[in-house]
Amino acid sequence: MMAEDGVGAPALAKRKAARRLGLPDSAAMPDDSEVEAELRTYQRLFQDEEQRARRLQLLRIAARLMARVQRFNPCLSGSVLDGTAGRYAEIDIQLFADSAKDVEIFLLNERIAYRHSQPRTDRAEAVLTIVIDDAVANLVVYPRDDERVIFKTRDGRTRERARLETVNKLLAGSEMPVR
Repeated sequence: MMAEDGVGAPALAKRKAARRLGLPDSAAMPDDSEVEAELRTYQRLFQDEEQRARRLQLLRIAARLMARVQRFNPCLSGSVLDGTAGRYAEIDIQLFADSAKDVEIFLLNERIAYRHSQPRTDRAEAVLTIVIDDAVANLVVYPRDDERVIFKTRDGRTRERARLETVNKLLAGSEMPVR
Protein backbone atom coordinates (compact mmCIF):
# COMPACT_ATOMS: atom_id res chain seq x y z
CA MET A 1 0.00 0.00 0.00
CA MET A 2 2.75 2.44 0.84
CA ALA A 3 4.68 1.73 -2.36
CA GLU A 4 1.79 1.31 -4.78
CA ASP A 5 -1.08 3.37 -3.39
CA GLY A 6 0.77 6.29 -1.85
CA VAL A 7 -0.18 5.62 1.77
CA GLY A 8 2.44 7.75 3.51
CA ALA A 9 2.31 6.67 7.14
CA PRO A 10 3.04 3.15 8.40
CA ALA A 11 0.30 3.41 11.03
CA LEU A 12 -2.32 4.23 8.39
CA ALA A 13 -1.03 1.47 6.10
CA LYS A 14 -1.32 -1.05 8.95
CA ARG A 15 -4.92 0.00 9.70
CA LYS A 16 -5.90 -0.26 6.03
CA ALA A 17 -4.21 -3.65 5.72
CA ALA A 18 -6.03 -4.94 8.79
CA ARG A 19 -9.36 -3.75 7.36
CA ARG A 20 -8.67 -5.39 3.98
CA LEU A 21 -7.83 -8.65 5.74
CA GLY A 22 -10.85 -8.43 8.02
CA LEU A 23 -8.73 -8.26 11.16
CA PRO A 24 -9.73 -6.36 14.28
CA ASP A 25 -7.96 -3.10 15.14
CA SER A 26 -6.39 -4.87 18.10
CA ALA A 27 -4.66 -7.47 15.87
CA ALA A 28 -0.91 -7.83 16.34
CA MET A 29 0.90 -5.68 13.78
CA PRO A 30 4.55 -5.12 12.94
CA ASP A 31 6.12 -1.96 14.30
CA ASP A 32 6.80 1.00 12.01
CA SER A 33 10.49 0.15 11.56
CA GLU A 34 9.55 -3.33 10.29
CA VAL A 35 7.05 -1.82 7.84
CA GLU A 36 9.69 0.64 6.59
CA ALA A 37 12.23 -2.18 6.16
CA GLU A 38 9.75 -4.13 4.04
CA LEU A 39 8.93 -0.99 2.05
CA ARG A 40 12.64 -0.55 1.25
CA THR A 41 12.88 -4.20 0.17
CA TYR A 42 9.82 -3.88 -2.07
CA GLN A 43 11.10 -0.65 -3.62
CA ARG A 44 14.52 -2.16 -4.25
CA LEU A 45 13.00 -5.22 -5.94
CA PHE A 46 10.16 -3.70 -7.93
CA GLN A 47 10.65 0.07 -8.20
CA ASP A 48 14.39 0.62 -7.96
CA GLU A 49 14.99 3.00 -10.87
CA GLU A 50 11.66 4.80 -10.58
CA GLN A 51 12.03 5.25 -6.83
CA ARG A 52 15.63 6.50 -7.01
CA ALA A 53 14.73 8.94 -9.79
CA ARG A 54 11.71 10.27 -7.88
CA ARG A 55 13.72 10.69 -4.69
CA LEU A 56 16.45 12.55 -6.56
CA GLN A 57 13.83 14.83 -8.14
CA LEU A 58 12.28 15.52 -4.73
CA LEU A 59 15.70 16.14 -3.15
CA ARG A 60 16.46 18.75 -5.82
CA ILE A 61 13.13 20.49 -5.27
CA ALA A 62 13.61 20.35 -1.49
CA ALA A 63 17.09 21.89 -1.76
CA ARG A 64 15.78 24.79 -3.85
CA LEU A 65 12.88 25.36 -1.49
CA MET A 66 15.10 25.13 1.59
CA ALA A 67 17.46 27.73 0.11
CA ARG A 68 14.50 30.02 -0.45
CA VAL A 69 13.24 29.73 3.15
CA GLN A 70 16.71 29.68 4.70
CA ARG A 71 15.82 32.42 7.21
CA PHE A 72 13.56 29.90 9.00
CA ASN A 73 16.36 27.31 9.50
CA PRO A 74 14.73 24.58 7.39
CA CYS A 75 15.29 20.87 8.00
CA LEU A 76 14.26 18.14 5.59
CA SER A 77 12.59 15.13 7.20
CA GLY A 78 10.39 12.23 6.18
CA SER A 79 10.56 9.84 3.25
CA VAL A 80 12.61 12.09 0.96
CA LEU A 81 15.38 12.14 3.56
CA ASP A 82 15.14 8.53 4.72
CA GLY A 83 15.19 7.16 1.16
CA THR A 84 11.70 5.67 0.96
CA ALA A 85 10.15 8.44 -1.14
CA GLY A 86 8.19 6.92 -3.96
CA ARG A 87 5.74 7.88 -6.66
CA TYR A 88 3.32 9.70 -4.33
CA ALA A 89 5.76 11.06 -1.76
CA GLU A 90 5.52 14.57 -0.42
CA ILE A 91 8.42 16.73 0.75
CA ASP A 92 8.40 17.43 4.50
CA ILE A 93 10.37 20.46 5.67
CA GLN A 94 10.45 21.68 9.25
CA LEU A 95 10.72 25.44 9.74
CA PHE A 96 11.49 27.30 12.95
CA ALA A 97 10.05 30.78 13.40
CA ASP A 98 8.88 33.20 16.07
CA SER A 99 5.40 32.74 14.63
CA ALA A 100 3.72 30.83 11.81
CA LYS A 101 2.45 34.22 10.65
CA ASP A 102 6.07 35.24 9.94
CA VAL A 103 6.36 32.34 7.49
CA GLU A 104 2.98 33.09 5.93
CA ILE A 105 3.91 36.75 5.39
CA PHE A 106 7.19 35.65 3.83
CA LEU A 107 5.38 33.28 1.45
CA LEU A 108 2.89 35.99 0.50
CA ASN A 109 5.69 38.48 -0.16
CA GLU A 110 7.46 35.88 -2.30
CA ARG A 111 4.19 35.21 -4.16
CA ILE A 112 4.19 31.56 -3.14
CA ALA A 113 0.66 30.17 -2.92
CA TYR A 114 0.04 27.91 0.06
CA ARG A 115 -2.72 26.15 1.94
CA HIS A 116 -2.80 26.47 5.72
CA SER A 117 -3.82 23.45 7.79
CA GLN A 118 -3.69 22.36 11.39
CA PRO A 119 -0.72 20.17 12.35
CA ARG A 120 -1.16 16.65 13.67
CA THR A 121 1.13 17.39 16.60
CA ASP A 122 0.79 19.85 19.44
CA ARG A 123 4.37 21.07 19.03
CA ALA A 124 3.86 22.47 15.52
CA GLU A 125 2.03 25.74 14.95
CA ALA A 126 0.92 25.20 11.35
CA VAL A 127 1.39 23.17 8.20
CA LEU A 128 1.73 25.28 5.07
CA THR A 129 1.36 23.15 1.96
CA ILE A 130 2.66 24.34 -1.39
CA VAL A 131 2.93 22.80 -4.83
CA ILE A 132 6.26 23.28 -6.55
CA ASP A 133 7.33 21.62 -9.81
CA ASP A 134 4.53 19.03 -9.59
CA ALA A 135 5.56 18.06 -6.06
CA VAL A 136 3.74 18.73 -2.81
CA ALA A 137 5.80 20.25 -0.01
CA ASN A 138 4.60 20.48 3.57
CA LEU A 139 6.25 23.27 5.52
CA VAL A 140 5.69 22.38 9.16
CA VAL A 141 6.22 25.45 11.31
CA TYR A 142 7.57 25.01 14.84
CA PRO A 143 8.43 27.62 17.46
CA ARG A 144 12.01 28.85 17.11
CA ASP A 145 12.82 27.37 20.54
CA ASP A 146 12.06 23.85 19.23
CA GLU A 147 14.95 23.92 16.78
CA ARG A 148 17.16 21.89 19.13
CA VAL A 149 14.40 19.53 20.27
CA ILE A 150 14.88 15.90 19.24
CA PHE A 151 11.62 14.81 17.62
CA LYS A 152 10.51 11.19 17.94
CA THR A 153 8.49 8.92 15.64
CA ARG A 154 5.34 7.14 16.84
CA ASP A 155 7.40 4.14 17.86
CA GLY A 156 9.99 6.17 19.79
CA ARG A 157 12.81 6.38 17.24
CA THR A 158 14.57 9.68 16.64
CA ARG A 159 13.06 11.46 13.64
CA GLU A 160 15.94 12.21 11.31
CA ARG A 161 16.28 15.67 9.83
CA ALA A 162 18.84 17.37 7.64
CA ARG A 163 19.92 20.94 7.02
CA LEU A 164 20.44 22.29 3.51
CA GLU A 165 24.18 21.50 3.56
CA THR A 166 23.41 17.83 4.22
CA VAL A 167 20.74 17.75 1.51
CA ASN A 168 23.26 19.20 -0.94
CA LYS A 169 25.75 16.48 0.05
CA LEU A 170 23.07 13.83 -0.52
CA LEU A 171 22.43 15.31 -3.95
CA ALA A 172 26.13 15.38 -4.82
CA GLY A 173 26.50 11.74 -3.78
CA SER A 174 23.36 10.43 -5.46
CA GLU A 175 23.48 11.91 -8.94
CA MET A 176 22.25 9.13 -11.19
CA PRO A 177 23.55 8.62 -14.70
CA VAL A 178 21.02 9.38 -17.42
CA ARG A 179 20.12 6.23 -19.35
